[in-house]
Amino acid sequence: MNFVDEASIKIEAGKGGNGCLSFRREKYIERGGPDGGDGGRGGSVYLVGDAALNTLVDFRFQPNYRAQKGGGGKGNDRTGPKGEDLYVRVPCGTSLFDEETDEYLGDINDQGETLLLAAGGRHGLGNVRFKSSTNRAPRQTTPGEPGEVRQLRLELKLIADVGLLGLPNAGKSTLISVVSAASPKIADYPFTTLVPNLGVVRLSHDQSFVIADIPGLIEGAAGGAGLGVQFLKHLSRTRLLLHLIDVAPMDGSDPVTNCRTLEDELARYSEGIAEKTRWLVFTKVDLLDAEARQGLPELAKQIGADRYFTISAVANEGTDALMGAIAEFLAQLEQAEDDERILRETHEYSLRKRQERWQKRYSAVGETDEDDDDDHDVSVHYEP
Repeated sequence: MNFVDEASIKIEAGKGGNGCLSFRREKYIERGGPDGGDGGRGGSVYLVGDAALNTLVDFRFQPNYRAQKGGGGKGNDRTGPKGEDLYVRVPCGTSLFDEETDEYLGDINDQGETLLLAAGGRHGLGNVRFKSSTNRAPRQTTPGEPGEVRQLRLELKLIADVGLLGLPNAGKSTLISVVSAASPKIADYPFTTLVPNLGVVRLSHDQSFVIADIPGLIEGAAGGAGLGVQFLKHLSRTRLLLHLIDVAPMDGSDPVTNCRTLEDELARYSEGIAEKTRWLVFTKVDLLDAEARQGLPELAKQIGADRYFTISAVANEGTDALMGAIAEFLAQLEQAEDDERILRETHEYSLRKRQERWQKRYSAVGETDEDDDDDHDVSVHYEP
């Protein structure tokens, strides 16, 4: 299956049904009056998240979607049938934009999450609606209104906890193949990764996270060079970035210069991604001798990294420690998010209860005032 992360589709909601012009005609009933019913409302178009999908390739072959139109009204004051709503399945992690105005419409991130994007047309009115004391036999009706039509741009952003960054041949594909069940293409030449890969790292029965590998970045990527820039948006949803640095590059380049190059490209592409938490990971350390390994702390100091890891995915050296640190970091993030959510919900609950108490107090004061007015009524009696 081809990986497609962008698609353009046209959606059209159903037209509302027309109102009916009809008069009641039965034996022995003279001048039965109008009985034309309203039309049915047109069907709406919804997009719904489906975790079983992981690409937008289907939309390349089916770009047009139209909901059912509403049925026309009928005599005997019968309303026309409502048009059936259309649900279009999209992968979780899809962002939606209006292609004509470039307006952001929303995200679909969870299984079964729905988003209304085109509302069905309003139904037409039958002539029974126009009956009045001065218009006993109305012949007016209204047609159904057309449904909304939109040209949408769909962008798929993979949902992963950890993203891998690096120049071509930095060892990203090798790492994800070792720590997960993913099987990306691996070779000794650049740009072997042409599409993003996802892998699930499972440390225990109840502890796992998702890691994403995108094609390598090169100098000028923010301006469109290479392949990686078109997939950088998939890192916008990650919680942690691993910056992989090849300590023994085949072209003899300087690792510090390579690191600066990637950081500059990230900053030019998106400040949001550049400001994400990023860990430095030195790869292919099995190619270094003991003396060269002793120089890695100085290399990390030159780059400006306070925390770094050294791994060799081929030799399975340091990968377990790296994965364990990632799991601990993600657990701390989740705990902080849970604490924040509980604090927010507690605050909202407290405000709601306080508001209810004040409402009860004000209502009780109002009743007391009314009673007091009744109790203090004074009648004056004059005696001659």
